[in-house]
Formats: sequence, C-alpha cells, structure tokens
Amino acid sequence: MTLIYKILSRAEWEAAKAAGQFEGSAVDLQDGFIHLSAADQAQETAAKWFKGQTGLVLLGVEAESLGQDLKWEASRGGALFPHLYRPLLVGEVLSQADLELDADGVPQLGVLSI
Repeated sequence: MTLIYKILSRAEWEAAKAAGQFEGSAVDLQDGFIHLSAADQAQETAAKWFKGQTGLVLLGVEAESLGQDLKWEASRGGALFPHLYRPLLVGEVLSQADLELDADGVPQLGVLSI
C-alpha cells in the first residue's frame, strides 16, 4: 500500500464531506486534475504552496485504490507526482489531520507513512 497526500483548506474538506467528493482546489480545477504528493514530496509542497496559510488539512489516500485515474507525472524538478484525473471520493480518504504552522509559517506534516 502506497499512501499519497493532499493538502487543502478545512473549508474545502468540509464542503467535500458534505458533497461526498472533492472536486479539487482552484489550481486543481485550472490544471484539470487533483494535485497530490508522495510522502517524500508533501512537506516541500506544503512549504512551496501553503506557507502562511492557516486552517489546512492533510488527507491520506491509498494510491492503489484510485485505479487508472491516478497518473504519476513529471512535475517539480522532474520528479513524478501523483495526479488524480477525477474527483476524490470522501470514502477513499484513509486519514485526515489538521496542520499547524511552524515559526516561519510553514505547515508541519510530521512523519508521514509511505
């Protein structure tokens, strides 16, 4: 089992839970897929894209459960990132955690399972 992660606002997650699925954040909708990160990519993603943002949630999802709609594609620095080409169903989320910011405003994800 390979866990992959999504960082989003608590408001987006609450709306997704009410709807039963997450359609994506603004950048996801713009790009046509939901941006996710592997365990070794997620902290850098948090620092690069979410610095200074409060009210964030980290979702953990089993990559294999997403089937053929999940593609690993080259992105930052040529690394392969998981991209989901459909909504993420709330039932596919295995874990959720509220994120705290460090003194520099970077969300801290802690130790992530691979």
